[in-house]
Amino acid sequence: PAASRPCTFPAKLWLLVNNPRVRSVRWDARGEGLLIYQALFERELLGGGPGAAGEAEVFKTKNFGSIIRQLNLYGFHKLTMGPAGPALGHRLGPVAAGDSPDSPDGPRHHFWNPHFRHNRPDLLVRIKRLTKANKEKLDAGLKVPSRLLDDLQH
Repeated sequence: PAASRPCTFPAKLWLLVNNPRVRSVRWDARGEGLLIYQALFERELLGGGPGAAGEAEVFKTKNFGSIIRQLNLYGFHKLTMGPAGPALGHRLGPVAAGDSPDSPDGPRHHFWNPHFRHNRPDLLVRIKRLTKANKEKLDAGLKVPSRLLDDLQH
């Protein structure tokens, strides 16, 4: 259960994407992916002043690159828009109508994690941070039981 002030990055992200006042982070059309409008996100959540979430500081950084790094550390995968739509080795379906990769709100980034789903906060506990130890195991070719890629293969 999320506390009134979540401490994990996935919990913060979950609250932001479900907060109607936050416009820079949204669910994709299927509720299975995350759309982040970079320029708007930077103004709304990394600007330093009270943001749309009503808190003075949502993240400890003002650098969008750090947010991308956190997404990667927690097993989120960036989806690329190909002629057939988003690609991650399998089809995820179209994003909301009228969404283009670039808009006045800056480039749009589309991220996906199998345990980050609309109306499924219970899955958040399965999102694990990729630690240095786990990364070293993967680099050495060893199996890491909680690794996201294992989930994708089943």
